[in-house]
Amino acid sequence: MSKQAEADLILKLYELRREATMRKARDWYFLEFNPESMADYTNALFSEHSGHLRMVLTYWDMAATLVNHGAIDLDFFNDANGEQIGVFSKVEPFLGEIRAAYNPQFLVNLEKLIDATPDGRKKTVAARERMERVRSQIPSRRVEASARS
Repeated sequence: MSKQAEADLILKLYELRREATMRKARDWYFLEFNPESMADYTNALFSEHSGHLRMVLTYWDMAATLVNHGAIDLDFFNDANGEQIGVFSKVEPFLGEIRAAYNPQFLVNLEKLIDATPDGRKKTVAARERMERVRSQIPSRRVEASARS
């Protein structure tokens, strides 16, 4: 595939991310969805945010499929995107449990993309730790954390 065709696919993926419902889903995923257990994932899956959760996860799994099958070069994709690391970082600790409970193929394409990315697993851990540090600095989050202790 030509670089121009790959660039067109990347731009189409970007346009999809800008769609109003997808933007709301991404905002919810990064601002409010902070699973600490499989139960947290399941609760979100069966909540009013089920559509948001599924939209974000399936979008990035679909985008990863394009890369994994050669429609977009891995380096080209990673140079233009980084959100997939953050998305994966939130569910990676429970991936085995999610697959056992719901779907053995859950996020296999995104996982393959992460594993093909240089230091992909290290970047995943770093993203998870970075997000937790940021959340812990938000005043309302500190109150919630101290109430759980």
